[in-house]
Amino acid sequence: MLDKLFNPKSVAIIGAAREEGKVGHVILENIINAGFKGDIFAVNPKAKQIHDIKSYPSILDIEKEVDLAVIVTPAKTIPSIVEELGRKGVTNAIIISAGFKETGIEGSKLENQTLEIAKKHDIRLLGPNCLGLVNTKIGLNASFMRTSPLEGNIAFVSQSGALQTAILDWSREINLGFSKFVSLGNKSDLNENDFIEALVKDKNTSVICLYLEGVSDGSHFLKISEEFVKKKPIIALKAGRTDAGARAVSSHTGTLAGSNRAYTAAFTQSGIIQASSLRELFYFALALSSQPLPKSNSLGILTNAGGPAILASDWASSAALTVASLTNKTIKSLSSFLPAAASLYNPVDLLGDAKEDRYKKALSVMLKDSNIDSLLAILTPQAMTEIEKTAKIISEVSKNNTKPVVASFMGGPDIKKAEKILKQYNIPNYIYPEDAVKSIGALVTYSRILQRPKNIYKKYKVNKKTVRDIIKKSASEQRVNLSYMEANEILKAYGIDIPQSHLAKTTSEAKKLAENISFPVALKIVSEDILHKTDIGGVKIGINNKKQVLEKFENIIANAKRYMPQARVEGVLVQKMVEGGLETIVGISRDPQFGPLVLFGLGGIYVEILKDVSFRIAPLSTMDVKKMVGEVKSYLLLKEIRGRKARDIEAIEEAILRISQLVTDFEEIVEMDINPLIAREENRGAIAADVRMSISIK
Repeated sequence: MLDKLFNPKSVAIIGAAREEGKVGHVILENIINAGFKGDIFAVNPKAKQIHDIKSYPSILDIEKEVDLAVIVTPAKTIPSIVEELGRKGVTNAIIISAGFKETGIEGSKLENQTLEIAKKHDIRLLGPNCLGLVNTKIGLNASFMRTSPLEGNIAFVSQSGALQTAILDWSREINLGFSKFVSLGNKSDLNENDFIEALVKDKNTSVICLYLEGVSDGSHFLKISEEFVKKKPIIALKAGRTDAGARAVSSHTGTLAGSNRAYTAAFTQSGIIQASSLRELFYFALALSSQPLPKSNSLGILTNAGGPAILASDWASSAALTVASLTNKTIKSLSSFLPAAASLYNPVDLLGDAKEDRYKKALSVMLKDSNIDSLLAILTPQAMTEIEKTAKIISEVSKNNTKPVVASFMGGPDIKKAEKILKQYNIPNYIYPEDAVKSIGALVTYSRILQRPKNIYKKYKVNKKTVRDIIKKSASEQRVNLSYMEANEILKAYGIDIPQSHLAKTTSEAKKLAENISFPVALKIVSEDILHKTDIGGVKIGINNKKQVLEKFENIIANAKRYMPQARVEGVLVQKMVEGGLETIVGISRDPQFGPLVLFGLGGIYVEILKDVSFRIAPLSTMDVKKMVGEVKSYLLLKEIRGRKARDIEAIEEAILRISQLVTDFEEIVEMDINPLIAREENRGAIAADVRMSISIK
């Protein structure tokens, strides 16, 4: 689909400039200097020749076919230029120019006008407000970066062009090569989803790196990422993770940042590896583009200094790695040639006087250890260290090996030559051991992603009509917040257990209902205006007789009038007490990019304090639910503990799956909290003891 964008046989620069320093001059110069072999056309009505290349007044004056147009003219001129591209038959264009939706309403109108013209002529647009595009394999640098990236097998797609220029400079410092560089800009047409699809098919790309400020279509992003990560690793860095960052994103490209929790959930579900910094983004890519995948998370560490190895061991657990226990055979073999003061246990410390022969023998032995599936070789440049020779030995011993080997040659100028040697053999080097360990962790993560079973989605038999009728009635009355009884009916319609409950409008009704239900009971205020009942003293539990019913009923009504005099009170709910369970919470909210975001965690009144919760995007698979339940810190409370029986985890998982189905079926439901969802003993189910629900009114 994007072949002519990435691999054009001819390029026209519309707005090519004679004056040095102008963007149109730099882009033309970059295309020439990068070694592009196709036809290059300059378009500038005020020039006859630029850089020894003939200049044309208009794209329509070029006699030959043009595959790609790069536009560097003022924003207001671009709609008419795109119209000319359509008449010429150009199918791909890069709009470098700024002055579109990032500037406000008028700019947004101009961007939409440009896109409408492009669609009319089947033209695909990259940008506007972008840095451009680079394909190192054909010498195409259609950007205004200062220089071209080194050739490699990593593709970098970024929503920030300026960031790419800085990365380019840094990448040369660490010998990091790229296949493609793509600056998305405002994403009026082509977006990250289009480039993920194209780059997965690109034979010159092994790893895809993304810098995202927002996504254009969250559902499609999730779908294609889940499909394509099985073919190539995708690593993403999401900006705008804080409120301040989100505001900056909006002002930068006019993009809604979306919630960080939704993006983390999307990355987790789809199999995208999430980086927390630019350094991680490219260090992970360095390992994934050059090393085989490990069979397990067991790590071997080889070093000539104790301190860095200890730091590496500390980082291992946070990177989901285990420092492997060496086999007796390995320990015996190491003891045959290492000095008495050396450490024979993992990490293996060769001591500060270790030369290349000691590294060679130890590395060979450790790579044969069945308990080790990846290896980190650390070197600190000491007076006795033969740095380049050691780099050569590590590279040669590792080259025919099926286990990943990464290096951490620490230092500055002293290790530069060694880094080049390691690079020649595709051994990534990290100045700091923690970066090396985290990068091995990325290898393990991707290995596990490839081993994931196919997702299974359950469909339960439910009563959609009941839900549809309740939502329709509430919307007709312009009520956003459903009543407690309405929310309860919706849960029942989707097969979620609720306690026996009835609404009482008077103390007499409450006493009679409590007797019928049988004690103990709970009383709860029912008002669409009071969302957090506990906060105003609107919940009373453990009521054991009629006298207490009278007392607590009156107390609840008084509290409601005191704290919220204007609240519309329907009455008081009389509910059968659910005893002996663990309080959890299941909730949903709607993310602007990804849709229904499902929450699970420890419930009750402490949920907002402890924040022990996990998130996933609906619809949820059975595996999604198992993982989200299992990853909360309080998961152990659901298991058997010191003679206390385990909670019914299967019932919790089923309740979450049913909620996922509900909010997928009804996009009108924008917010819901089941708090608490009480997890009873194993095989006794889970009960939604309280719920609040809100809808959107169109």
